[in-house]
Amino acid sequence: MKKGKIGVQMMMLKGKVAENGAYQTMKKLHELGFHSVEVSQIPMTPENVEEMRRASKDFSITITSITAPPLDGDNENLEDNFEKIVADCKRLDCQFIRIGMLPVTIMGDKDKIMDYISRAEKMAQRLHSEGISLYYHTHHIEFERYDGKFLLDIMKENTSLLGFELDVHWIHRAGVDPVQLIREYKGRVALIHLKDYRIGNLGLTAEDLQDRSKFHNKFINLIEFAEVGEGNLNMPAIIEASLEAGAEQFLIEQDDTYGRDPFDCLHDSAENLRKMGYADWF
Repeated sequence: MKKGKIGVQMMMLKGKVAENGAYQTMKKLHELGFHSVEVSQIPMTPENVEEMRRASKDFSITITSITAPPLDGDNENLEDNFEKIVADCKRLDCQFIRIGMLPVTIMGDKDKIMDYISRAEKMAQRLHSEGISLYYHTHHIEFERYDGKFLLDIMKENTSLLGFELDVHWIHRAGVDPVQLIREYKGRVALIHLKDYRIGNLGLTAEDLQDRSKFHNKFINLIEFAEVGEGNLNMPAIIEASLEAGAEQFLIEQDDTYGRDPFDCLHDSAENLRKMGYADWF
């Protein structure tokens, strides 16, 4: 049976890297049984790049992908810093560069978004000649409809080399079935974010019961990011559909750990995935 590889989105560990350094952070991931990471929100300083490279070799951890800021609005964006970002990618033996989200300045403007995606496709072509694939990470905003079609589908139809890193929590939050969407993106998805979706505890106080607006705010904001296997998503179905669609890397991410140590959250996610039958994917 074909297998994928389960890893970690290091956005969860940016505080650990700032406190202990990239090398020690990746050593801890190795101790938890992980052998693949995606780098995001970690400053790509020469020191961090070298620590990640050393940890990769010492602990047999593949650095699957690194993150480039959006093409607009950042002094470290991919267009203006192409050579440096490509050099970092190659230094880390990395196969993918990812864009984490649309620039906030163009969200909600279809024409500006399509111009942006056209530029991203050109950048994907340029990276392809370097042996690197460019991927775009989804949230829920790409499921706004234009003339009855999801923006994400319009983005896909107007590109060919740009890949899509599908985040199953955000797809579900958009009201779309992750399993079905993943199937529709067959051949365009090598990276999947495993992120569960949980309804939190309402936790009403006496003050909440007296103030309807406070109750309302708590009531409508119960959605939480959960450890994989601790939420409501059908992870085995999602993983199998992803594998059939061509996914290779399955990266655990939890945007908020609600006060828990992120290593503890990753431990729980890993144990749950092992119990689901994916122990040999680590």
